Amino acid sequence: MHPINWVKRIYSVGLLIFSVVCIMALIVNKMTGLSKDVHPVLAFILIWIAILWLTMVEGGQASLVGLAPVNPDLYKDSHPLSYKCTQLCHEGDNLDRYLLGRQFMVVLVVFTVNISGGPIKDAELWGFPGWLMGIFFSYGLAMILFTCMVGQLNTQVNASLFMLDYINNYFALFTLYVAMLIEFSGLLHSAYVVQLLVTKLAGQSIHSNEPPRNPSQNAFFWARCTFSLAVLGFSFAVTLEALFGGKTTMWKGVPAIAAVIIFFILMSVVGMLEGMQIAFFAVAKLTPDERGDTVWAKKTCNLLYFGEGNNLPGFMVGRQLCVVSCMLFIARVTSVSVKKDGSENVFGASAGWQELFNTGLLGAFITTIVASISWQLVASAFPIAFLNNPITYILLRWCLFLESTGICAGAWVIAGIHKSIAGFQRDEVYIGTAESRSKMDMTDQSTRINVGPGHIVKLPNFAETAPKSLQQLLKKDPSVGAYINSITAGADDNTENNAEDNA
Repeated sequence: MHPINWVKRIYSVGLLIFSVVCIMALIVNKMTGLSKDVHPVLAFILIWIAILWLTMVEGGQASLVGLAPVNPDLYKDSHPLSYKCTQLCHEGDNLDRYLLGRQFMVVLVVFTVNISGGPIKDAELWGFPGWLMGIFFSYGLAMILFTCMVGQLNTQVNASLFMLDYINNYFALFTLYVAMLIEFSGLLHSAYVVQLLVTKLAGQSIHSNEPPRNPSQNAFFWARCTFSLAVLGFSFAVTLEALFGGKTTMWKGVPAIAAVIIFFILMSVVGMLEGMQIAFFAVAKLTPDERGDTVWAKKTCNLLYFGEGNNLPGFMVGRQLCVVSCMLFIARVTSVSVKKDGSENVFGASAGWQELFNTGLLGAFITTIVASISWQLVASAFPIAFLNNPITYILLRWCLFLESTGICAGAWVIAGIHKSIAGFQRDEVYIGTAESRSKMDMTDQSTRINVGPGHIVKLPNFAETAPKSLQQLLKKDPSVGAYINSITAGADDNTENNAEDNA
């Protein structure tokens, strides 16, 4: 390893340790929202449950998407719980349903972490100077490092290489059930309305692994869509009322109109970052002439695919930092905070409803639908439009800068420690390579994954975003690359089939 990478890992781990210790100290000293209003023990337990659950939410996605093309009979006996997970997740369109429910879980967990560990106004700790408190706590650097490195990046590294071992436990199965239950509840069904509109505008149809809905199923589907749209409208009404009334945890002194503007700007930034990752993968296999002819499209693609293409995985790391940062800021902007005597309750709501508003759940719901899923769906249908946007180029530059600092390099250290403790082994040990599986008449089936317009793109196991260790494996074993590329090939096939159907 290059000495610079060692330096990055050492200082990144140092910052992480400092951040975690300080966050726990704030909780003990009742300097966070939940520890102040309820009890430090509850805040401590909740923040660690949330972070640990986030590891499975993120890692489970990588494993379940990566295992979709693999014949489950290969690991039915060696990994019975992984087999249970994939049997449920890979039936019909359940993978899409899981990803939708899982997206809400990610946002909800980040909001929970913010409520448990986010500092209150005028928080103080160990006599730290104001500038240090401002950088690490008021502006959330400590929370960002804690969430990204412990809850997200390290688990994505391990789950992309040790898919079978990672989900061979009841924790993964429980997380899958929760995600499926969230989707079934209909809370997020407004995303399907967006899906239908986007595919209609794109002039394409939605690929499905299930037969058309019968009349009763159709009625149930649209009833949930209506319910979801009503909840979304209500959430916006409560959030905007609280923002205009100065009843959120927004920083003191920020005018109400500025808070509203910041709220929409942050959601737009998250949306752009979510859409950018989809657009970048959608055009990765296009020729330079097909990627757009505007100045900004050319500048973006020249930067993104420069040299060996390392800027693409670099963008994904920097993007993770940006998204978590924005979500934590949105959590602060949208979390309602009013006097306990009920005199300031939003819309004169009862104490019970006001407690629900105070949890930040409505803000998490808005963020999931409006700032995340909708933008992904739009980008899956209109990737070139994102490349033609100058904001895309600016955000790409910023994400690459963040990644180059190595501030999250400590995630590799955590991943290595986790791997050693858990005893993870590569999937090839259990199921062989894609080439060997083909010789056994158990060829991978990439058609099990729905891709293209109207679908949330399944990214974790694309070769272009793989960590360096996986990239080295790709060079040593070409069959691994063939397997990963089969996923993107499926996207091309589905797009061609949809075009033929519409012709």
